[in-house]
Amino acid sequence: MGFLLSKPVSDSLKAQQEFMLMNSRLQLERQLLMQNQMRERQAAMQIAWTREFLKYFGTFFGLAAVGLTTGAIKKNNPVVLLPIVPLSFIFAYQYDMGYGTMLQRIKGEAENILETQSALLELPKGQLTYEDLEKIRRAQSKIYIEK
Repeated sequence: MGFLLSKPVSDSLKAQQEFMLMNSRLQLERQLLMQNQMRERQAAMQIAWTREFLKYFGTFFGLAAVGLTTGAIKKNNPVVLLPIVPLSFIFAYQYDMGYGTMLQRIKGEAENILETQSALLELPKGQLTYEDLEKIRRAQSKIYIEK
């Protein structure tokens, strides 16, 4: 009689395990999609911030360049133009970040590091494991009951 009941229970258990596996896979896919969406939104915000900053800095740079050029002409001293040099580097950097190809170059370099220099990415003491976390949790827990 036990054999007659164990077959349907076994089939039911197998179907439930398959459902749980499918459900966990679906949950993982959703988490990955959500993380990617958040990453894309954060990157878009960073690019937008850079472009907005560039508008203000570009205005400042333009006014400074005109003012310094006018001062250099009036005083007949080209040294007055010297501050334009570092300001132009900052302006070029911000422009490249907001509208240029800097992000593609950074992405390419990151891919190169991942492919050829992956040893640089290793964590000290290796990757964190569940056992490591439990050991830390037990050490920090004031109320720990050993099983």
